[in-house]
Amino acid sequence: MRLATLRDGSRDGRLCVVRSDGSRLADASAVARSLQSALDEWDSAAPRLRSLAQDLDRGRVEGAPFAPRELLAPLPRAYEWVDGSAYLNHVRLVRRARGAEPPPTLETDPLVYQGGSGVLLGPADDIPLGDPGWGLDLEGEVCAILGDVRQGTRAAEAADRVFLLCLANDVTLRNLVPGELAKGFGFFQSKPATAFSPFAATPDELGSAWRDGRVFLRLEVRLNGEVLGDLEAGPEMHFSFLDLLAHVVRTRSLTAGTILGSGTVSNEDRTRGVSCLAERRMVEILDSLDRQPHTPFLAPGDVVEIEMRDPSGRSVFGKISQKVVKP
Repeated sequence: MRLATLRDGSRDGRLCVVRSDGSRLADASAVARSLQSALDEWDSAAPRLRSLAQDLDRGRVEGAPFAPRELLAPLPRAYEWVDGSAYLNHVRLVRRARGAEPPPTLETDPLVYQGGSGVLLGPADDIPLGDPGWGLDLEGEVCAILGDVRQGTRAAEAADRVFLLCLANDVTLRNLVPGELAKGFGFFQSKPATAFSPFAATPDELGSAWRDGRVFLRLEVRLNGEVLGDLEAGPEMHFSFLDLLAHVVRTRSLTAGTILGSGTVSNEDRTRGVSCLAERRMVEILDSLDRQPHTPFLAPGDVVEIEMRDPSGRSVFGKISQKVVKP
Protein backbone atom coordinates (compact mmCIF):
# COMPACT_ATOMS: atom_id res chain seq x y z
CA MET A 1 0.00 0.00 0.00
CA ARG A 2 1.16 3.51 -0.85
CA LEU A 3 -0.20 6.74 0.58
CA ALA A 4 0.03 10.39 -0.42
CA THR A 5 -1.20 13.76 0.86
CA LEU A 6 -3.12 16.07 -1.45
CA ARG A 7 -3.05 19.85 -1.10
CA ASP A 8 -6.46 21.12 -0.01
CA GLY A 9 -5.68 24.43 1.70
CA SER A 10 -5.28 22.92 5.16
CA ARG A 11 -2.00 22.48 7.04
CA ASP A 12 -2.06 18.69 6.93
CA GLY A 13 -3.70 18.12 3.54
CA ARG A 14 -6.00 15.26 2.62
CA LEU A 15 -4.94 11.63 2.77
CA CYS A 16 -5.09 9.56 -0.44
CA VAL A 17 -4.28 6.01 -1.44
CA VAL A 18 -2.21 5.43 -4.58
CA ARG A 19 -2.98 3.03 -7.42
CA SER A 20 -0.38 0.28 -7.86
CA ASP A 21 0.92 1.86 -11.10
CA GLY A 22 1.17 5.29 -9.43
CA SER A 23 -1.08 6.98 -12.00
CA ARG A 24 -4.12 7.79 -9.85
CA LEU A 25 -5.03 8.71 -6.29
CA ALA A 26 -8.23 8.07 -4.35
CA ASP A 27 -9.46 10.27 -1.52
CA ALA A 28 -9.09 8.38 1.77
CA SER A 29 -10.41 11.09 4.08
CA ALA A 30 -13.42 8.93 4.96
CA VAL A 31 -10.94 6.59 6.66
CA ALA A 32 -8.59 9.23 8.09
CA ARG A 33 -8.49 12.96 7.37
CA SER A 34 -4.68 13.06 7.27
CA LEU A 35 -1.76 10.67 7.38
CA GLN A 36 -1.11 11.65 10.99
CA SER A 37 -4.69 10.71 11.86
CA ALA A 38 -4.17 7.32 10.20
CA LEU A 39 -0.90 6.76 12.07
CA ASP A 40 -2.60 7.57 15.37
CA GLU A 41 -5.14 4.77 14.73
CA TRP A 42 -3.02 2.54 12.51
CA ASP A 43 -4.37 -0.83 13.62
CA SER A 44 -7.88 0.12 12.54
CA ALA A 45 -7.05 2.54 9.72
CA ALA A 46 -4.49 0.46 7.81
CA PRO A 47 -6.86 -2.40 6.84
CA ARG A 48 -9.48 0.09 5.60
CA LEU A 49 -6.86 1.98 3.60
CA ARG A 50 -5.66 -1.29 2.04
CA SER A 51 -9.21 -2.13 1.06
CA LEU A 52 -9.65 1.27 -0.59
CA ALA A 53 -6.34 0.85 -2.44
CA GLN A 54 -7.53 -2.53 -3.74
CA ASP A 55 -10.77 -0.94 -4.93
CA LEU A 56 -8.73 1.69 -6.78
CA ASP A 57 -6.59 -1.00 -8.41
CA ARG A 58 -9.67 -2.98 -9.51
CA GLY A 59 -11.46 0.03 -10.96
CA ARG A 60 -14.20 0.12 -8.33
CA VAL A 61 -13.02 3.63 -7.43
CA GLU A 62 -12.01 6.01 -10.22
CA GLY A 63 -9.70 8.33 -8.35
CA ALA A 64 -7.95 11.38 -9.79
CA PRO A 65 -4.81 11.63 -11.94
CA PHE A 66 -1.48 11.84 -10.12
CA ALA A 67 -0.10 15.40 -10.28
CA PRO A 68 3.12 15.90 -8.26
CA ARG A 69 2.66 19.65 -7.74
CA GLU A 70 -0.70 19.03 -6.08
CA LEU A 71 0.95 16.96 -3.34
CA LEU A 72 2.39 17.94 -0.01
CA ALA A 73 4.95 15.79 1.78
CA PRO A 74 3.22 12.60 3.02
CA LEU A 75 3.53 14.20 6.47
CA PRO A 76 3.52 17.98 5.84
CA ARG A 77 4.51 18.47 9.47
CA ALA A 78 5.73 15.78 11.81
CA TYR A 79 6.06 15.40 15.55
CA GLU A 80 9.76 14.70 15.12
CA TRP A 81 12.29 14.50 12.27
CA VAL A 82 15.31 12.54 13.49
CA ASP A 83 18.07 12.00 10.94
CA GLY A 84 20.83 9.46 11.29
CA SER A 85 24.07 8.98 9.39
CA ALA A 86 24.12 5.26 8.74
CA TYR A 87 26.44 5.27 5.70
CA LEU A 88 29.94 5.48 7.12
CA ASN A 89 31.58 6.28 3.78
CA HIS A 90 29.61 9.53 3.76
CA VAL A 91 30.60 10.38 7.32
CA ARG A 92 34.28 9.82 6.59
CA LEU A 93 34.29 11.85 3.36
CA VAL A 94 32.29 14.80 4.68
CA ARG A 95 34.24 14.99 7.93
CA ARG A 96 37.45 14.96 5.92
CA ALA A 97 36.10 17.74 3.72
CA ARG A 98 35.78 20.07 6.70
CA GLY A 99 38.99 18.91 8.37
CA ALA A 100 37.31 16.97 11.17
CA GLU A 101 38.02 13.43 12.34
CA PRO A 102 35.17 10.89 12.62
CA PRO A 103 34.31 10.02 16.22
CA PRO A 104 36.12 6.96 17.63
CA THR A 105 32.74 5.25 18.14
CA LEU A 106 31.76 5.69 14.47
CA GLU A 107 31.15 1.98 13.86
CA THR A 108 29.40 1.24 17.17
CA ASP A 109 27.34 4.31 18.09
CA PRO A 110 25.07 5.92 15.44
CA LEU A 111 25.24 9.61 14.67
CA VAL A 112 21.85 11.37 14.78
CA TYR A 113 20.56 14.91 14.90
CA GLN A 114 17.07 16.35 15.32
CA GLY A 115 15.95 18.56 12.43
CA GLY A 116 13.08 20.95 11.96
CA SER A 117 9.78 19.12 11.46
CA GLY A 118 7.16 21.88 11.56
CA VAL A 119 7.54 22.76 7.86
CA LEU A 120 8.37 19.88 5.49
CA LEU A 121 8.49 20.36 1.72
CA GLY A 122 6.50 18.48 -0.89
CA PRO A 123 8.12 16.52 -3.73
CA ALA A 124 7.87 19.35 -6.27
CA ASP A 125 8.32 22.34 -3.94
CA ASP A 126 11.08 24.80 -4.76
CA ILE A 127 14.21 25.02 -2.63
CA PRO A 128 14.70 28.68 -1.61
CA LEU A 129 18.31 29.86 -1.42
CA GLY A 130 18.84 33.22 0.25
CA ASP A 131 22.60 33.40 -0.36
CA PRO A 132 24.62 31.21 -2.78
CA GLY A 133 27.56 31.66 -0.41
CA TRP A 134 25.81 29.38 2.08
CA GLY A 135 26.80 26.34 0.00
CA LEU A 136 23.48 24.63 -0.74
CA ASP A 137 23.79 20.85 -1.06
CA LEU A 138 21.30 18.06 -1.74
CA GLU A 139 21.23 14.80 0.24
CA GLY A 140 19.36 11.73 -1.01
CA GLU A 141 18.03 9.59 1.83
CA VAL A 142 15.63 6.78 2.70
CA CYS A 143 13.29 7.39 5.63
CA ALA A 144 11.03 5.41 7.94
CA ILE A 145 7.78 6.77 9.35
CA LEU A 146 7.21 5.26 12.77
CA GLY A 147 4.37 4.29 15.01
CA ASP A 148 4.55 4.73 18.77
CA VAL A 149 7.85 3.39 20.14
CA ARG A 150 8.46 2.78 23.84
CA GLN A 151 11.63 3.94 25.53
CA GLY A 152 14.12 1.10 25.71
CA THR A 153 12.80 -0.81 22.68
CA ARG A 154 15.59 -2.99 21.26
CA ALA A 155 16.43 -3.41 17.59
CA ALA A 156 15.14 -6.99 17.63
CA GLU A 157 11.75 -5.72 18.82
CA ALA A 158 11.47 -2.73 16.49
CA ALA A 159 10.47 -4.12 13.07
CA ASP A 160 6.72 -3.65 13.57
CA ARG A 161 7.26 -0.01 14.56
CA VAL A 162 8.22 0.92 10.98
CA PHE A 163 4.82 1.70 9.45
CA LEU A 164 5.93 3.39 6.22
CA LEU A 165 9.01 4.15 4.12
CA CYS A 166 9.74 7.12 1.84
CA LEU A 167 12.58 9.19 0.35
CA ALA A 168 13.95 12.58 1.37
CA ASN A 169 16.11 15.40 0.08
CA ASP A 170 17.68 16.55 3.33
CA VAL A 171 19.29 19.75 2.08
CA THR A 172 22.27 21.22 3.90
CA LEU A 173 23.92 24.63 3.81
CA ARG A 174 27.48 23.30 3.94
CA ASN A 175 29.28 26.58 4.49
CA LEU A 176 27.23 27.30 7.61
CA VAL A 177 27.98 23.91 9.20
CA PRO A 178 31.53 24.54 10.54
CA GLY A 179 30.60 27.74 12.36
CA GLU A 180 27.55 26.17 13.96
CA LEU A 181 29.36 23.03 15.09
CA ALA A 182 32.22 25.11 16.46
CA LYS A 183 29.77 26.47 19.03
CA GLY A 184 29.33 22.93 20.35
CA PHE A 185 25.55 23.02 20.13
CA GLY A 186 24.69 21.35 16.82
CA PHE A 187 22.97 22.18 13.53
CA PHE A 188 20.24 24.77 13.12
CA GLN A 189 20.61 27.41 10.40
CA SER A 190 22.59 24.97 8.26
CA LYS A 191 19.62 22.57 8.04
CA PRO A 192 16.64 24.19 6.27
CA ALA A 193 13.38 22.41 5.42
CA THR A 194 13.63 18.82 4.17
CA ALA A 195 11.60 17.61 1.17
CA PHE A 196 9.93 14.21 0.90
CA SER A 197 8.83 11.88 -1.89
CA PRO A 198 5.25 11.89 -3.24
CA PHE A 199 4.42 8.47 -1.81
CA ALA A 200 5.02 6.69 1.49
CA ALA A 201 4.89 2.90 1.16
CA THR A 202 4.25 0.15 3.68
CA PRO A 203 7.32 -2.12 4.01
CA ASP A 204 5.52 -5.08 2.40
CA GLU A 205 5.14 -2.98 -0.76
CA LEU A 206 8.89 -3.46 -1.29
CA GLY A 207 8.74 -7.26 -1.07
CA SER A 208 12.12 -8.87 -0.51
CA ALA A 209 13.86 -5.51 -0.99
CA TRP A 210 12.89 -4.69 2.62
CA ARG A 211 14.91 -6.93 4.90
CA ASP A 212 17.07 -6.60 8.01
CA GLY A 213 15.71 -3.08 8.50
CA ARG A 214 17.20 -1.88 5.20
CA VAL A 215 15.97 -1.08 1.69
CA PHE A 216 17.88 -3.10 -0.91
CA LEU A 217 17.11 -0.97 -3.96
CA ARG A 218 19.09 1.57 -5.97
CA LEU A 219 18.68 5.29 -5.32
CA GLU A 220 19.05 7.45 -8.42
CA VAL A 221 19.99 11.10 -8.01
CA ARG A 222 20.05 13.54 -10.93
CA LEU A 223 21.23 17.13 -11.15
CA ASN A 224 19.99 19.15 -14.13
CA GLY A 225 19.08 15.93 -15.91
CA GLU A 226 22.49 14.29 -15.49
CA VAL A 227 22.97 11.26 -13.24
CA LEU A 228 24.87 12.29 -10.13
CA GLY A 229 24.54 8.93 -8.41
CA ASP A 230 23.07 5.47 -8.90
CA LEU A 231 23.63 4.02 -5.47
CA GLU A 232 22.90 0.77 -3.68
CA ALA A 233 20.91 1.74 -0.58
CA GLY A 234 21.04 -1.59 1.26
CA PRO A 235 24.49 -3.19 1.53
CA GLU A 236 26.46 -0.25 2.99
CA MET A 237 23.85 0.96 5.45
CA HIS A 238 26.01 0.17 8.48
CA PHE A 239 23.25 0.85 11.01
CA SER A 240 19.82 -0.42 9.95
CA PHE A 241 16.63 1.51 10.65
CA LEU A 242 16.07 -0.88 13.54
CA ASP A 243 19.51 -0.05 14.97
CA LEU A 244 18.86 3.66 14.58
CA LEU A 245 15.45 3.32 16.19
CA ALA A 246 16.85 1.46 19.19
CA HIS A 247 19.53 4.13 19.57
CA VAL A 248 17.12 7.08 19.61
CA VAL A 249 14.70 5.48 22.12
CA ARG A 250 17.40 4.65 24.64
CA THR A 251 16.32 7.58 26.83
CA ARG A 252 12.94 8.65 25.42
CA SER A 253 9.81 7.34 23.74
CA LEU A 254 8.70 8.35 20.25
CA THR A 255 5.17 9.09 19.12
CA ALA A 256 3.45 7.92 15.95
CA GLY A 257 4.33 10.27 13.12
CA THR A 258 8.05 10.49 13.90
CA ILE A 259 10.23 10.37 10.77
CA LEU A 260 13.61 8.62 11.02
CA GLY A 261 16.18 9.23 8.27
CA SER A 262 18.98 6.96 7.08
CA GLY A 263 21.38 9.78 6.37
CA THR A 264 22.93 10.37 2.96
CA VAL A 265 23.09 7.18 0.90
CA SER A 266 26.73 6.55 0.03
CA ASN A 267 28.84 3.80 -1.58
CA GLU A 268 32.59 3.27 -1.38
CA ASP A 269 32.63 2.36 -5.09
CA ARG A 270 33.18 5.74 -6.71
CA THR A 271 31.73 4.55 -10.02
CA ARG A 272 28.30 4.55 -8.35
CA GLY A 273 28.47 8.33 -7.99
CA VAL A 274 27.16 10.32 -5.04
CA SER A 275 23.91 11.58 -3.56
CA CYS A 276 25.41 14.80 -2.23
CA LEU A 277 27.83 17.36 -3.68
CA ALA A 278 30.06 17.46 -0.59
CA GLU A 279 31.22 13.90 -1.35
CA ARG A 280 31.97 14.70 -4.98
CA ARG A 281 33.91 17.78 -3.93
CA MET A 282 35.95 15.74 -1.43
CA VAL A 283 36.78 13.13 -4.07
CA GLU A 284 37.90 15.95 -6.38
CA ILE A 285 40.19 17.26 -3.65
CA LEU A 286 41.70 13.80 -3.23
CA ASP A 287 42.07 13.05 -6.95
CA SER A 288 42.83 16.36 -8.68
CA LEU A 289 46.32 17.72 -9.22
CA ASP A 290 45.47 21.08 -7.65
CA ARG A 291 43.77 19.45 -4.62
CA GLN A 292 40.74 21.72 -5.07
CA PRO A 293 37.02 20.98 -5.49
CA HIS A 294 35.65 21.81 -8.93
CA THR A 295 31.94 21.03 -8.52
CA PRO A 296 29.99 24.07 -7.32
CA PHE A 297 27.22 23.87 -4.78
CA LEU A 298 23.64 24.38 -5.96
CA ALA A 299 22.56 27.69 -7.43
CA PRO A 300 19.20 29.17 -8.50
CA GLY A 301 17.93 27.36 -11.58
CA ASP A 302 19.42 23.98 -10.67
CA VAL A 303 17.00 21.04 -10.61
CA VAL A 304 17.44 18.08 -8.23
CA GLU A 305 15.69 14.73 -8.81
CA ILE A 306 15.69 11.74 -6.44
CA GLU A 307 13.95 8.44 -7.19
CA MET A 308 14.06 4.73 -6.36
CA ARG A 309 12.81 1.97 -8.67
CA ASP A 310 12.08 -1.68 -8.01
CA PRO A 311 13.31 -4.49 -10.31
CA SER A 312 10.24 -4.07 -12.54
CA GLY A 313 11.11 -0.41 -13.10
CA ARG A 314 8.27 0.96 -10.97
CA SER A 315 9.04 4.18 -9.12
CA VAL A 316 8.32 2.94 -5.60
CA PHE A 317 8.02 6.30 -3.84
CA GLY A 318 7.56 8.58 -6.84
CA LYS A 319 10.09 11.25 -7.77
CA ILE A 320 11.33 14.22 -5.78
CA SER A 321 11.92 16.99 -8.34
CA GLN A 322 12.87 20.39 -6.95
CA LYS A 323 14.17 23.61 -8.44
CA VAL A 324 16.51 25.94 -6.55
CA VAL A 325 15.10 29.49 -6.52
CA LYS A 326 15.79 32.87 -5.00
CA PRO A 327 13.37 33.50 -2.10
